[in-house]
Amino acid sequence: MNLNLNDITFIIVTYKSESIVQQCLDTLPKDSKKIIVENSNNVNLEKDLKPKYDNIEVILSKNIGMGGGNNLGLKACKTNFAFILNPDTKFEMNSLDNLINSLNTLNDFTLASPLNDNPKVPNYKKKNKNNHLNKNILSVDSIDGFSMLFNLKNFSNKNYFDENIFLYLENDDLCLRVKKKGGSIYVITNSLINHKGGIAGNKNLEYLRNWHWMWSKFYFNKKHYGFLNALLKISFNLFSAFFKYFLNLILFNSHKRKIYKMRIFGILSSILGKKSSFRIQD
Repeated sequence: MNLNLNDITFIIVTYKSESIVQQCLDTLPKDSKKIIVENSNNVNLEKDLKPKYDNIEVILSKNIGMGGGNNLGLKACKTNFAFILNPDTKFEMNSLDNLINSLNTLNDFTLASPLNDNPKVPNYKKKNKNNHLNKNILSVDSIDGFSMLFNLKNFSNKNYFDENIFLYLENDDLCLRVKKKGGSIYVITNSLINHKGGIAGNKNLEYLRNWHWMWSKFYFNKKHYGFLNALLKISFNLFSAFFKYFLNLILFNSHKRKIYKMRIFGILSSILGKKSSFRIQD
């Protein structure tokens, strides 16, 4: 490999993330190319970021989800490599140097990531235990979407994230398609990244997440394993959601009742082939 910082563009999709995105940008190399895709069409974000950071471009967009926003950034990228990041991530010292040095020992890769610095929350999945190429390189089946380094030459058809998915499992879908085509996915274990994650939101955001988690679970399994298999996998979630909905109806817990109502509606919408259209009002 011949990977270097000058050939990497960092892409961050934001949605009202002004309070956290600058912490992420502060850990990126000053001279590296950066693309911010702002999914809330906030015109003030560009005015705020451009005087503070070099080589930064801000693309304004309506809210098209993480996958759609990432696709906008990837298609605008002019370098051979693109690094997708969530705004609530931060690189640790020497993370990028260790990542690049390890990847340059390989002949090729399709996707790669540093290791999440919280060992209790691994940012990858793998079926086999002995997948270490060496002490620093781990071959995996999938990596989480908050940190993904793309080798763009291995995406000649520009078929990146599935934009039918608004939220959840878009990275699993991408990784599964990469593996089906014989691509390689690696985690570099001596390169660490911090992902804040789990940021508390308001009740409407909780309803949105529950709807889309169920919608995406059925859609993902139907796409890759067929309708009947997806129906089998989602059936427990559906029965559980119905049971908990009526339980919280009896207990007069309106908040939890609505959570399970959202789950039911997300599942039924996906089964009926409807789009992932549920949104919350700002």
